[in-house]
Amino acid sequence: MVESNNELQVGNIITGKVVKIEEKQVFVDIDYKSEGIIPISELSNLHVENAGDVVEEGEELELMIKKIEGEEDERVILSKKMVDAEAAWEDLQAKFDSGEVFDTVVKEIVKGGLVVDVGLRGFIPASLVETYFVEDFAEYQDKTLSVKVVDLDKEQNRVILSHRAVAEEEQSKEKAALLQSLEAGQVVDGTVQRITDFGAFVDIGGVDGLVHISELAHTHVAKVTDVLSEGQEIKVEVLSVDEENERISLSYKNTLPGPWEGVEERIKEGDIVEGTVKRIVDFGAFVEIEAGVEGLVHISQIANRHIGTPDEVLDIDQKIEAKVLSVSEEEERISLSIKEVASDDEPEEEVIETYEPEEESSGFSIGDMIGDDLDKYK
Repeated sequence: MVESNNELQVGNIITGKVVKIEEKQVFVDIDYKSEGIIPISELSNLHVENAGDVVEEGEELELMIKKIEGEEDERVILSKKMVDAEAAWEDLQAKFDSGEVFDTVVKEIVKGGLVVDVGLRGFIPASLVETYFVEDFAEYQDKTLSVKVVDLDKEQNRVILSHRAVAEEEQSKEKAALLQSLEAGQVVDGTVQRITDFGAFVDIGGVDGLVHISELAHTHVAKVTDVLSEGQEIKVEVLSVDEENERISLSYKNTLPGPWEGVEERIKEGDIVEGTVKRIVDFGAFVEIEAGVEGLVHISQIANRHIGTPDEVLDIDQKIEAKVLSVSEEEERISLSIKEVASDDEPEEEVIETYEPEEESSGFSIGDMIGDDLDKYK
């Protein structure tokens, strides 16, 4: 506040009321013989095209006397931005020391980042805008961002802010909360983020879990990309959660129908099925008749003749036909018979009886017994 002309000194802070706004300057009543002038360059620490964008008529402002020109017709040149800057430095220093998160508005998009209004010119480098790469910053114009001060140097007039740091803190809190809420057996929605040789990383709401390649399908999977693709939305079951190491194990196959589900509707007793010999054991052979569904051909059902071991007749990967003897979805068991569909031309094992002559003769022949009768026809 000004009491007399003699008290107007460069560097003093005074109060003035806006009385006139021109494009490039503002006139202020400072209770002095002449009005004070605020050049457009002294209105804000940011670039200003029109003075009317910053102040309004009748508005009261705190201003610093920058210089006094002339002796008789004194012109008092004032600065609003110097007062704003001094207050802003104190405020920003307090925010920097405390790590406070606050909102600011993006005023300009420049090469290398964003310019924001924090009472003075603040800068958010491109690398500190988001946790991910941003190709085009056009949508950030006039956008409000939550930021933290990460570097402050008044002598160098440097104010560096970060929205990324705020986003990372929020993600960390969300991640911790999610980890605590997850339990083994839960089925959750997820999006495939990244595929590797050993599995797929799936985002389940701000945290990634691993679906190992062995948990992708009920059958053997050679390549992860045979089952999943990046960006695919899937359901997964939580297998385990390691909060300390922030690791989550997931299963995709546990959310899919099992190969035995509904098997009694697809395969019925008496059906003739085709299959591939997958395993040979002492007591028989296991034959895959659907992906993930194997039936057992007991050694007694392999051939119409006696065999000592199954591999006398069968080989691994051999294609065969078999008759279904029984099916149990509950026990995941199918009994098969190869011999019941064997060719009709395949003979049963023959039993040959050999009759040996009697060791002792009775002393007479058949001729002796009927000889007299035969003489009748001579």
